[in-house]
Amino acid sequence: MATSDAAFAGSIPELYDRLLVPMIFESYAQDLAGRIAGTRPRDVLETAAGSGVVTRALAAALPKDARIVASDLNQPMLDRAALRQADDPRIAWRQADALALPFPDGAFDTVACQFGVMFFPDRVQGYREARRVLKPDGHFFFSVWDRLSENEFSHVTEETLALRFPDDPPRFLSRTPYGYYDADRIRAELAAAGFTKISIDRVSSTSRSASPREVAVALCQGTPLRNEIEARDASGLEGATKAASDALARQFGDGSIEGRIKACILTAVR
Repeated sequence: MATSDAAFAGSIPELYDRLLVPMIFESYAQDLAGRIAGTRPRDVLETAAGSGVVTRALAAALPKDARIVASDLNQPMLDRAALRQADDPRIAWRQADALALPFPDGAFDTVACQFGVMFFPDRVQGYREARRVLKPDGHFFFSVWDRLSENEFSHVTEETLALRFPDDPPRFLSRTPYGYYDADRIRAELAAAGFTKISIDRVSSTSRSASPREVAVALCQGTPLRNEIEARDASGLEGATKAASDALARQFGDGSIEGRIKACILTAVR
């Protein structure tokens, strides 16, 4: 993974939260929160919380005596999450590295991570840390995207940018967010970290957006893909965004559009 793949700063957090969260993250956040609530946890740690979509879903799903610690490596994302979340004494925000968690052993019933483990430079270490802070028989819930071809808006966007930059195509999407979907590999890495009772569900959904332009802005400007585009052409962000928007319009139409998305939802036990 390139260092820039985990850089969520500048205008990225606002665009990510305003456009990308409702487009592809919201439905999976509700799904994950429902699964977690079914285990009746009292103490929940969320890693890679981003702009807080799962945190908000957990706050709605968990009882009043639950405690939620929402953490992320990127403080700007946590700042955005805190702005979006109503005051809730159950929630604590904490800047933290998921590979070196600043929490004692056995502190939580549940660790949750939505679409974050793909960004870990050492996933086994991240899993070891999740297991370390779990109580005996605690649950680790997380989600990753299925392969890029199963996620239509992102697939069209990457293929379009490959044509725009043929000598050095930006591959952030296929390399990182959509690059960790092999079930055997995930099971092996969880087992290497000491987890048992590993289950994987592949869950399809539909991504919706008000326009192709909003999709293009979300992906090209609201993710670290922006860093790759600007590294290739410092003044080319708008041109790349328009190219993606035009390609999406050709495939999905000019008005409100829909596309297939697919994710893998994982549960493991300490």
